[in-house]
Amino acid sequence: MRRPTPRTAGLVVAAAGSIVGSLLVGSAAPALAHGDSGGRHDQTLTPRTEFVMAPDGSSGATEGGAGIPNIDSVKKTIAAYYGDPGTGLANRTASPYVTEMQHLTSDIRAGLQAKYDAAVAAGKKPALVFDADDTTLWTYDMEVADMKFVFDPTRQDYWVQHQLFPATPSMVSLVNDAQAMGFTVFGLTGRGAAQKDATIGNLKDVGYNAFTPDTYFTKWAGSTPPAYVTCAAAKCTTVEYKAGTRKHIEQDLGYDIVLNVGDQWSDLQGGYADAAVKLPNPTYYLPSPNLPGVDEPELAPRTQFTMAPDGSSGRTESGEGIPNIDSVKKTIATYYGDPGTGLANRTSSPYVSELAELEQRNTQRLESECRQGVRKGTKPAVVFDADDTTLWTYDMEVADMKFVFNPTRQDYWVQNKLFPATPGMPSLVKAVADSGCAVIGLTGRNNGQKAATIANLHEQGYPQFTSDLYFTKWRSSETPPAYMQGHCKAYPTCTTTEYKSTTRAHIEQDLGYDVVANLGDQFSDLVGGSADRAVKLPNPTYYLP
Repeated sequence: MRRPTPRTAGLVVAAAGSIVGSLLVGSAAPALAHGDSGGRHDQTLTPRTEFVMAPDGSSGATEGGAGIPNIDSVKKTIAAYYGDPGTGLANRTASPYVTEMQHLTSDIRAGLQAKYDAAVAAGKKPALVFDADDTTLWTYDMEVADMKFVFDPTRQDYWVQHQLFPATPSMVSLVNDAQAMGFTVFGLTGRGAAQKDATIGNLKDVGYNAFTPDTYFTKWAGSTPPAYVTCAAAKCTTVEYKAGTRKHIEQDLGYDIVLNVGDQWSDLQGGYADAAVKLPNPTYYLPSPNLPGVDEPELAPRTQFTMAPDGSSGRTESGEGIPNIDSVKKTIATYYGDPGTGLANRTSSPYVSELAELEQRNTQRLESECRQGVRKGTKPAVVFDADDTTLWTYDMEVADMKFVFNPTRQDYWVQNKLFPATPGMPSLVKAVADSGCAVIGLTGRNNGQKAATIANLHEQGYPQFTSDLYFTKWRSSETPPAYMQGHCKAYPTCTTTEYKSTTRAHIEQDLGYDVVANLGDQFSDLVGGSADRAVKLPNPTYYLP
């Protein structure tokens, strides 16, 4: 289904390799739900809340669609965590993220003096190393309000050169206090050499006193790394660059890095620091292989998550307990057989396989129910949603929109009939029609898209859909159908569930059909009753509550 309208403590990694945090895992809600015409079993039609997700996206090959964190729910969870009211701008003074950062920096500060004294007593020059983005400078507003979670290096350079980043919460006082204590403070960032001056200027503007050109390391210009960095290939990995630079600070410059602080695991891997602290950041993920022969299992992302579909868990889960959005994107790509182009594999993928199994399980039973209804004279019918139930939107959602819904682009795809059939569904629709069921369409697409939608369906092998039994939603300038009156709390505006459940009731009560099955990819396609059976198709690419 498509949108009817536009739409506590962190993990501290100590020298001994201990991780402070909790991991939760559970089971999924069933993909296939049963209910009578009154919908008494709607309580089974709820999204999954427990997930296992590998950071590299590989779990997309094994978890099934319901087991992949839905990307819209992930966005809402991240927004709740950062106190973002939906504008793409973080709350800079009060949020779960701000509170977690306060706790983390307080813990770090509590141990600094002892670390400093121990280094001095051992005849060493104590130093601290800090990453830039989301360690000392805060990128949320750029990542979300500006880029919509779609990284754009040109926009990033604009933000860098114009020194637009605020300080990461609680970090200015920590860094300045450490410098006053006697630590030498180093900066170590993946930003390029051409961004060094602006980065140091931005740091100074937001209150940091410790960073100087002599103690601030950026990635080199050109293809030749400094002599102290050794790389296995022509292009250095993040860990090779950062670990090699820390090695240089210790072995060549004579410092003891008592603490290395970063928001990415690749900021911390590779050694050459007595201890490391991982700051929370679910807004992007920058992986890098560890150095050859270095095994640091404690420096690895979390893989088990609890996430409420409405994003509310962002107020209770730590930053590490929120599925990282880049890992979610990779997981979705794996599931759909997308090699990184934003285009799904239309013939072979975990998604295609899962749909085939679901269709096989349901076709014979639906055929039987349709035939029984014909024999009993009950006018059996099956209701089908459009987007990602009969027509497949992945290429639009990902290659075109980059997971950022655009109603203008969606209408372009609709009017130009660009959607392929959802894998295997033409055969299922044909089977139920051949068994005597009426085939009924019910979509959140609007009335102005009805003709193009039916034409697209016909082109993709669904001749069974007809205009008189295809229901689309009224536009804001139009009056809802009479059967909707009294069924919407904010009439004439109706929620998806109000619109779809009331339309199914109209199909049964006014048109005289018995809806033996209702198929959709969103739970809001299915809740509300007026169907003997509800079948949920997998779809982690958007969520319409």
